[in-house]
Amino acid sequence: MILKIIMLVVFFAVMIGVGIYSRKQATDVNGFVLGGRTVGPWLTAFAYGTSYFSAVIFIGYAGQFGWKYGISSTWIGIGNAVIGSLIAWVILGRRTRLITQKLDSRTMPEFFEKRYNSKSLKLISSLIIFVFLIPYTASLYNGLSRLFGMAFDIDYKVCVIAMAVLTGIYVIIGGYMATAINDFIQGLIMLVGIVVVIGAVLNNYGGLAGALDKLARVQDAAVSETPGIFASFLGPDIFNLMCVVILTSLGTWGLPQMVQKFYAIKDEKSIKTGTVVSTIFAVIVAGGCYFLGGFGRLTNTDVTTEGFDAIIPHLLECLPSILIGLVVILVLSASMSTLSSLVLTSSSTLTIDFVKGTISPKMSEKKQVLTMRILLVVFVAISAIIAIIQYSSKITFIAQLMGVSWGAIAGAFLAPFLYGLYWKKTTVAACWVSFIWGAGIMTLNFISNTWQLFKFPTLIQSPINCGALAMVGSLIIVPIVSLITKKPDQAMVEEAFSCYDKTVVVAQKKALD
Repeated sequence: MILKIIMLVVFFAVMIGVGIYSRKQATDVNGFVLGGRTVGPWLTAFAYGTSYFSAVIFIGYAGQFGWKYGISSTWIGIGNAVIGSLIAWVILGRRTRLITQKLDSRTMPEFFEKRYNSKSLKLISSLIIFVFLIPYTASLYNGLSRLFGMAFDIDYKVCVIAMAVLTGIYVIIGGYMATAINDFIQGLIMLVGIVVVIGAVLNNYGGLAGALDKLARVQDAAVSETPGIFASFLGPDIFNLMCVVILTSLGTWGLPQMVQKFYAIKDEKSIKTGTVVSTIFAVIVAGGCYFLGGFGRLTNTDVTTEGFDAIIPHLLECLPSILIGLVVILVLSASMSTLSSLVLTSSSTLTIDFVKGTISPKMSEKKQVLTMRILLVVFVAISAIIAIIQYSSKITFIAQLMGVSWGAIAGAFLAPFLYGLYWKKTTVAACWVSFIWGAGIMTLNFISNTWQLFKFPTLIQSPINCGALAMVGSLIIVPIVSLITKKPDQAMVEEAFSCYDKTVVVAQKKALD
């Protein structure tokens, strides 16, 4: 216990120390929100990866989907690496950096305003972000606090409050740069931790071959009567598995806390390095988490009474104390990095897009930074309170909370953002339809599952499947609506897209004559 406490104290001291170190770069809005657009390749890549993966993945998703799909849940991690990291960087990275600098936009709602010349889009999108990021943030507390309860026997409320306060401190002091540096440190811990933990857990079950053999002997007639299905390549339910891949992989393309990492890229080298590093990071961390979760049925967890969120803690509880301490630091790193990104995104969005955009247009830089810090505290407090209430009432599992959040935000923003980068004919009306579609269908799904006022079709009753439908549907809806609604101002669009056509001179080692 003493060793685990020492590890925690050192970890927290480093995080706060980084916040103090970064405070000089958080004196104006660009510095506080984007680190002055000077964040290097490794910091950017790790900031992207650590914001992507949190306790929601490690405790909630890995446990739930590992139980449902067995070892085939590893495909979710592979999808996260290929679609959510590699292809996302290739398709979004450079174009996002160029056009957001051209439009001088620092948040996703500000991009919508300037790209589509609509203040209303900015206002509504900022409200969608604030409302739907709260359940995601609450789910971070939930997953982490369950692990803390196992390792330290600490009350859930104490865990929530401690995590909220410590994360708030370093983000408030150092802004985006403190978050990026801490993300790098936390990312290294995650990489080492997941490899060590997987090795230790498999060793308890006779190594990889022994664990797979035991998993192949597990039978669940309610899922499938096929022998060895949980140790198979594609598992018992390919359709629902693919829906999870879509939600957790394609969803990052429309999440403001992920996309805004591209705003802060320093140079061309940062894009190339960031693409490779973030992909490798995702393969190890996400692939490792879901691979580990695939062995969850070996724990004989009673998911009916304990819930899916108890599976991973049961896998880990037999580890030596020093490894339990490492796991706690690993999940703490994953959660705090994501939490810091979420609260920074929410507070900056509300300040820049809502308060300054509608209430106080002449707000000074100093007041904007102060307001962001105040709203950051408010957002952390609200999400912590909701996390405690949700835990006490047991409304839903971690994965369901995250599914609602990701589905609503990505379903609303994915298509308007992606088409806004590439297609000049995207219209304001199409953006509105996408907003209503994404946020609307997920809200109805949540109401249906929580209060049973009406029933959704069976295939999309799950918030996971419904979220995947929201994203794919928006990609279809936006071009159709754009073709039948009022065209955008051509001169304005050409001006925005002119940043892509600007000629730059490079050395011949970069390009031939």
